[in-house]
Amino acid sequence: MAKPLNGVDLYHSLFGTEIHDPRILFEMLTVNVFQPGLNWRVAASKIPVFDKVFKHFDVNQIAQFDELDLEALEADPEMIRNPRKIRAVVQNAQATVNLSPEFKDLADYLWSFKPKDDVVHGSLQQDSHGLGAVLAKDMKQRGFTFVGPTTMELLLIGSGILKHEYN
Repeated sequence: MAKPLNGVDLYHSLFGTEIHDPRILFEMLTVNVFQPGLNWRVAASKIPVFDKVFKHFDVNQIAQFDELDLEALEADPEMIRNPRKIRAVVQNAQATVNLSPEFKDLADYLWSFKPKDDVVHGSLQQDSHGLGAVLAKDMKQRGFTFVGPTTMELLLIGSGILKHEYN
């Protein structure tokens, strides 16, 4: 019987593959929310904890978290206990639920940003002109938070919506 992947191995195995499962995309978005200021491995290592405390990434359940739920998460010793990032996940779940009826789900929304030329060459865009910036701006207008341009470009690459080639 194969040993289950830890968070880092799971994230690494998924990164760059085409992901159409909205639950997994929300999982990746959650890792991206927690990643700024940390090594990606630290955030990815918490996937099993995130899976447990964020109801297996069920956005409908997360969107209903109340203040007591948030306080419990902020006190959980297994969590990355950054209150702003914890609250961002709940806000992002609410924003994801609100994508309907315009979009079927988070996957439908994110894949709507797939460009005709879907390859990013060289380093990630560090300015306001890349696809990550376009996505980040749209997401912020829809109520998402902790969705900066570089982080969202990483999400697009990580979910296979954009292909990345280093020169």
